[in-house]
Amino acid sequence: MTINEIQDEIIEEFSGFDDWMDKYQLLIDLGNEQAPLDDKYKTEQNLIDGCQSRVWLQADYADGRIHFSAESDALIVKGIVALLIRVLSDHTPQEILDADLYFIDEIGLKEHLSPTRSNGLVAMVKQIRLYALAFSKKQ
Repeated sequence: MTINEIQDEIIEEFSGFDDWMDKYQLLIDLGNEQAPLDDKYKTEQNLIDGCQSRVWLQADYADGRIHFSAESDALIVKGIVALLIRVLSDHTPQEILDADLYFIDEIGLKEHLSPTRSNGLVAMVKQIRLYALAFSKKQ
């Protein structure tokens, strides 16, 4: 699936809910469904700067694609990072760098997050793009 196809799928999933409490629950469920990050990756180096809660992001590069795995100690943040990974993991560095992450606005995520969580979201996207940039230089 392309990045945009995955984003459209997420928009469709969230459109089934009118109430933001239900959307938060969906985020929490998505975070809980995500495989836990191996403890060996829960290092200072993998912590994302700019997040109030702790978020670890691991990037592995193989066969021209980046695979991301992550975890957070906060339920909603864990769901947010799960969404980002679902959209961007297993794509090429260039696809990630070129991606317009329109699903964030479409599902109303940014406007329903506290300022600190919103800053954390921006920090997560920035870190994913930095990995993509670094791996694109190695190609």
